[in-house]
Amino acid sequence: MQLTLLDWLVFCSYFLILALLAWWVNQRKASNSSDYFLAANSMPAWLVAISVLATSQSAATFLGGPDMGFRGNLSYLATNIGALLATFFVIKWLIPRYYALKVTTVYELLEQRFSASAKNHSGQMYLFGRVFASGARLYMAALAVSMLLFNNIEASGIITSVALLAVVGLLCTMAGGIRSVIYTDALQCLVYVSAALLVLFFLYTSLDLPWHVLLDALRNPPDQAGSKLLLFDTSANFSSSGVFTIWSALTGFVLLNIAAFGLDQDMTQRVLTCKTPAKGAQALLSSALLVIPVMLLFIVIGFLLYIFYQRADLYQSSAILGDSFQGEKITVFMYYVLNELPSGLRGLVVVGVIAAALSTITSGLNSMASVLVADLYQPWRMRRQPGTEARHFVRAGQLAMLLTAVALSLMAVLCYYWQQYSDMPLLAFALSVMVFSYSGLLGVFFTALFTQRGNSYSVTAALLTGFVVTLLMQPYLLQKISPQLAAIDLGFTWQLCIGTAVAFLVCYSGKPGLKPGTRQQEA
Repeated sequence: MQLTLLDWLVFCSYFLILALLAWWVNQRKASNSSDYFLAANSMPAWLVAISVLATSQSAATFLGGPDMGFRGNLSYLATNIGALLATFFVIKWLIPRYYALKVTTVYELLEQRFSASAKNHSGQMYLFGRVFASGARLYMAALAVSMLLFNNIEASGIITSVALLAVVGLLCTMAGGIRSVIYTDALQCLVYVSAALLVLFFLYTSLDLPWHVLLDALRNPPDQAGSKLLLFDTSANFSSSGVFTIWSALTGFVLLNIAAFGLDQDMTQRVLTCKTPAKGAQALLSSALLVIPVMLLFIVIGFLLYIFYQRADLYQSSAILGDSFQGEKITVFMYYVLNELPSGLRGLVVVGVIAAALSTITSGLNSMASVLVADLYQPWRMRRQPGTEARHFVRAGQLAMLLTAVALSLMAVLCYYWQQYSDMPLLAFALSVMVFSYSGLLGVFFTALFTQRGNSYSVTAALLTGFVVTLLMQPYLLQKISPQLAAIDLGFTWQLCIGTAVAFLVCYSGKPGLKPGTRQQEA
């Protein structure tokens, strides 16, 4: 498959619109780090809601969502119950505290509660997890872009695609900071949702089957154990194949989303750009509700792809999955795009993949830069040179963004080679890798919010413990320790529950220390 002239016109038009939007937003130069990283708390709630939605729906969702619908059922959609419960928790317990403290990053709350070292170590744990998670998502997007632009997924195509996505992400956001991220996110969201809707319409019309036939085919699939319309999976399955059960949605996914919406600078930074806590809460709740129809859209595309390829008997079609269908390297959605979509629409899907990827990359660049500057560099600089002007930290933020772009690109390239020697699905890796960071962060924040115990030493111990406990539950590590232990296969949501509980106990075990600045040592 090669892109046609019409595809390239769609492709170039998108980048032209993106460049014009970035130029317009960047007319207003940030005067200080608060303006650069928080847009001076001036962003409207509806725009922030779309930005949070765009970030949460990465290229992993654009490519993996249809694959989940093709292979599974609606149970993935039920995990939004956990997201909504987590949203109410964050709105009640975290957003008001962040606004009251006027923080630039969420980890400043830990400085107020424990010490500067607690803030620094938590920020470093976030950076560690975010490099892996965002790097994996960048690689997944590069797979699709390389296949669409270069018709291969060889190393040269992947590296070129990674570089292309990273450079475009930098150009969109480096000058204007978080304000650029939010506006460009809104455009990305419009593009990839529009692309998905058009694909859905084209796929549905090509099937030309009445609704009742489609629903019956999904309710009674001959090649699967149960209905593809199953929403609530009540099975007691705690393995990695059972992470989308209702029990997982009410436990691990609640914790996962509390961490994502309230403790992960990548998401929370957007909420903090609103004028008031009430507006921030409105933006967060709106985004959590908007995720549901968007996620359903991609799953339904997967359902129709299942009928298109697996139930061709219903409409006398010869459509089959050929030898080039390689599981996750070329998902069923990508296979359909490459072989069935007409010129023009195919180009729009290319743009949709890039848009979904860019919304993740731009937010990751800005949030990681904010932690590097606000939590690590700015306090150090102000101790050495108290009179440093505010514009210096804007320039530092731009340099930090460049460094994070290089780090994410290197991680994405590493993922390419890592996948050649690993059996772990990359989508599972991208979804679960933040558990390593989230376990410790959740334990520390729960201690800070709901107890009077803990100190900077127990915070550091809890962060490390959460990481180590999660690592010790990985099947590939258990296999190396003992073949018998390899049978233990806990889903990442249950790993998060255990890791959080252990990290909380470790942090809670620390005797309350005095506030930073006092002379007495913490016990």
